[in-house]
Parts: sequence; C-alpha cells; structure tokens
Amino acid sequence: MWGAFAVDLVIRLALADNRRSYALHHWYDVALVALPLLRPLRLLRLLALVRILDRSAANNLAGRVLVYVAGAASVAVGLGALAVLDAERAAGGANITTIGDALWWASATVTTVGYGDRFPVTGEGRAVGVVLMVVGVAVVGSVIASVTSWILGRVQAE
Repeated sequence: MWGAFAVDLVIRLALADNRRSYALHHWYDVALVALPLLRPLRLLRLLALVRILDRSAANNLAGRVLVYVAGAASVAVGLGALAVLDAERAAGGANITTIGDALWWASATVTTVGYGDRFPVTGEGRAVGVVLMVVGVAVVGSVIASVTSWILGRVQAE
C-alpha cells in the first residue's frame, strides 16, 4: 500500500508545473509517504469530498434530504451505541461490552445488515435495537429514494 501511495505522489509531482509549490501545498501527501506511520491521515482527503458533496447537495431537494438523512443516521448510530452500551455493559452474558462493539452493532442494525455477531441480551438493549431497526428501514428507504431522484434528475437534464 505504501508503494501505491508513493507512486501516486511521484506521478502527481511529475505532472505538476511547479513541483516545489505542489509539494508545499500538498505537504500532507508528502508527509504521508515520507512517514508511513501517518498513512491513516490520508482520510483527511474525505473532508474535500464532503465539501464538494455539500455544495452539490445544496442545489436540489434530493441532495438536501440525503445530507439530512445521513446526519440523522450518524446521530442514531452514536446515540444507539451509547444507549445499548449503557444497558448491556454490566449484564450477565452480554457481548456488547465496549464502545467499539456497540458502534459495530448499531451500524449493522441501522444499515439492516444485522450480522448477529453482537446482540443485546437485556430488555432495555433490545428496545434500543427496535428503535434502531425502524430508523434503519427509514434511512435505507430515504437514501434509495434520494439517489434515485438524483439520478433521474441528471438523466432528465441531459
């Protein structure tokens, strides 16, 4: 993987008009190639993608709905994970005992995947699960509707 990042940087530097300026403006890429321990920071590039999506999403209703639904899903996963962790942590036979387990379970539940590797054993935890399942169905339906509306709008525009 490091080799792929290094090749990517070398190619972009070779194509740049002013290599030094490019390297200074993209210092994080240089650092990530030079310091392999910092490679996970490449995820910061997602911030640029989020800004682009935000600009394009604000232009139509489907995009705004998608942004709101994604935000609601993120909040639901976070709050659901905290709620189930609070309910399950001290329960006997619980398999959701860390925040990582809780986030994994909440994400799998909201996306309607439901792997079954983590599951609540208390009544309170199961109630949280029911709420997340309803939210998950609504989120999946809204995302599919928004993406379909966006695609149809693009096709109609062409």
